[in-house]
Amino acid sequence: MKQDCKKPVRLSILSTPAHLPIVRAALEKMCEAIGFDPEAVGKIILSADEALTNIIKHAYRGADDRPIDIELAPLGEESLRGLRICIRDYGEHVDPSRIRSRDLGDIRPGGLGVHIMTHCMDELEYRPADGGGTVLTMVKDIQSRRKETRT
Repeated sequence: MKQDCKKPVRLSILSTPAHLPIVRAALEKMCEAIGFDPEAVGKIILSADEALTNIIKHAYRGADDRPIDIELAPLGEESLRGLRICIRDYGEHVDPSRIRSRDLGDIRPGGLGVHIMTHCMDELEYRPADGGGTVLTMVKDIQSRRKETRT
């Protein structure tokens, strides 16, 4: 059921995998309040989970005590039209041109997070954060009918 949810939600967590279910639950509630269908909710949660896992693994090299800031912002003034997720880490900034998925023909576990995010979300942008680190912005439009490509 679509609810009045027009204000951003901000979360600050530590880089421990134990905090990921809390983010997933908040994101699920926000998506439901905006009016996303269950399939889109699953894709959005998967994308955010992959992004957070990449931060923990790569930006923080597994450290479980580093800060991660998350903003979940509904899009649209009069009627909600989507969601913007901004995830900020304080690790070493990586050149966005170096962030990519591994070859899909390389069959092995891991390395598909960027591929998943790119195909589940409508927009994906990495940029350097003021003071160091990276901000990842992902956008999903409620009207999007984007489907993952099967390769």
